[in-house]
Amino acid sequence: MKLTATAGGRIVPKASVAVRQPDDSSPGAALSRATAHLLSLQHADGWWKGDLETNVTMDAEDLLLRQFLGIRTEEQTRGTAAWIRSQQREDGTWATFHGGPPELSTTVEAYVALKLAGDDPAAPHMAAAAAYVRGAGGIAAARVFTRIWLALFGWWPWERLPELPPELIFLPHWAPLNIYSFGQWARQTIVPLTVVSAHRPVRPGPFDLDELHTDPANPFPERPMAAARTWDGLFQRLDRLMHHYHRHAVRPLRRLALQQAAHWIIERQEADGCWGGIQPPAVYSLIALNLLGYRLDHPVMKAGIASFDGFTVHTEDGRRWMEACQSPVWDTCLAAIALRDAGLPGDHPALISATDWMLGEEITKRGDWSVKRPGLEPGGWAFEFQNDTYPDVDDTAEVVLALHRVDHPAPEKVDGAVRRAIDWTLGMQSRNGAWGAFDADNTSPLPNKLPFCDFGEVIDPPSADVTAHMVEMLAAVGRAGDPRCRRGITWLLRNQEADGSWFGRWGTNYIYGTMSVVPALVAAGVPTGHPAIRRSVRWLEQRQNEDGGWGEDLRSYRDPAAWSGRGESTASQTAWALMALLAAGERDNPVVERGVRWLIRTQRPDGTWDEPQFTGTGFPWDFSINYHLYRLVFPVTALGRYVHDTPLGGGVA
Repeated sequence: MKLTATAGGRIVPKASVAVRQPDDSSPGAALSRATAHLLSLQHADGWWKGDLETNVTMDAEDLLLRQFLGIRTEEQTRGTAAWIRSQQREDGTWATFHGGPPELSTTVEAYVALKLAGDDPAAPHMAAAAAYVRGAGGIAAARVFTRIWLALFGWWPWERLPELPPELIFLPHWAPLNIYSFGQWARQTIVPLTVVSAHRPVRPGPFDLDELHTDPANPFPERPMAAARTWDGLFQRLDRLMHHYHRHAVRPLRRLALQQAAHWIIERQEADGCWGGIQPPAVYSLIALNLLGYRLDHPVMKAGIASFDGFTVHTEDGRRWMEACQSPVWDTCLAAIALRDAGLPGDHPALISATDWMLGEEITKRGDWSVKRPGLEPGGWAFEFQNDTYPDVDDTAEVVLALHRVDHPAPEKVDGAVRRAIDWTLGMQSRNGAWGAFDADNTSPLPNKLPFCDFGEVIDPPSADVTAHMVEMLAAVGRAGDPRCRRGITWLLRNQEADGSWFGRWGTNYIYGTMSVVPALVAAGVPTGHPAIRRSVRWLEQRQNEDGGWGEDLRSYRDPAAWSGRGESTASQTAWALMALLAAGERDNPVVERGVRWLIRTQRPDGTWDEPQFTGTGFPWDFSINYHLYRLVFPVTALGRYVHDTPLGGGVA
């Protein structure tokens, strides 16, 4: 029995379900088992939340944060170190996703955390990790974020890091590189990091890291300058100017900038003490405020530190790991959609309870999105338990799809929330007719060019999957003919890949994008015989694995020619392919039958599926996610649509 932390960090056993009968292998029986298991996972308050697994940098940085603040305990260290060791591969490295290649920065951070926990550098597992790090270029080749963590303890010089002045906060909203030109996750991280960059703190670590340098005699080499006429060269030279400014900053202006940054950070702390419901802004905000003089017993600091308890997962064998984020709104709306597709009536108690909880999570206050849309009224949902600052279009569209299909005893409450959500999401449409996740027209190419921004995507441009979910939602509520919906459809058709797939920004990858787009286009009135739909069907047929399933490795973000739609079969990705094919009118296609049989054959006796592979995306390639509920909620959706012959969902009458 696996133990998992709830929203409050409590440890509870997952509910048991009936054991599968070995001879019961029909699609309907598989659907029944999966539905029962999904229902068993609903919280008493109405929500669902699967574990959100990322990589061990979350765990390493948790220990480093606690070391920096002086609050690291032996119990936390022991449990976290056990988890980090359990994720190390035979070659001594760590990856950012299951089966992925070795990753330098992840391995550096994991190694440092284990050394902090007392692991002997001469031990075989440590020596193997250090050898890999040296062979991959040493600490000097690691990402900026990793070297910032090391700089906090004197293991890397601040002078060898990109400068990030807090005066950035004064740039007006129309200026290049103002904080609102960054995506919400980057913005929330960069503002506190400007405070850290201004202070350049060093709280000396208890050991050195000479074994991680390729040349201990020259551990901090300067990187060569790119040509001045290139973007890299331009920003490298700008960074040198910023370093010069750091030494000669106008002190009153610097003090005012730091005060403004502190105000900006504190204003965005959520009710649970976290920031944006995600790990990076939370850890850097705590460090920044601590450097600005906020004591650990200050209410802001106490709430921020305590919030990490809700992100902690304890295993029954004593290991401890951290979720980078939590996904209850997303998981709950997807579960509600799946259960309707599985045949539950719209007034089922589980769906009424889920609806009541989702209605309670509606966000009706303005957030950062209003900087570019000041006249737009709020209304929508975020991803997490507590995140009133950053609702997103994707969650909001899927919540509306779920709410629209529930027969609630107080329909006026549902209708009001749906109406506000439709108005808000329509107002968040970008100029090109598509939608991004958190902001409108967040498309400046400049933030990604900064030397500092080597940790992943830092802007939020429109994407096919978010735009598709919007189109599907608008079609479901009778707005397919709205000119704004038609503009979204036009954008989707123009942005189909040459092979017939669509790029998946928030899921892996082309299978996810195609699953998102095909049902949306068909729901909005695009005929299944349309050339774009036919191309997508052919692509999915070509990508089916010999075992009957579908899978796509995260390497498709780096090398689509080799990996697009290719990888080990997984339950979630097989379900995605089936959802697209069913929407395209391919229920009688033999590839659909083979995909359904794969789901039946690989189903566990308890009704769910094993899926160690990562099929979720935070930043394409750079930050990957294993949503533990995906392996169940999407197969329920696909099997439900297959069994009940409702290719676009909509529930069973």
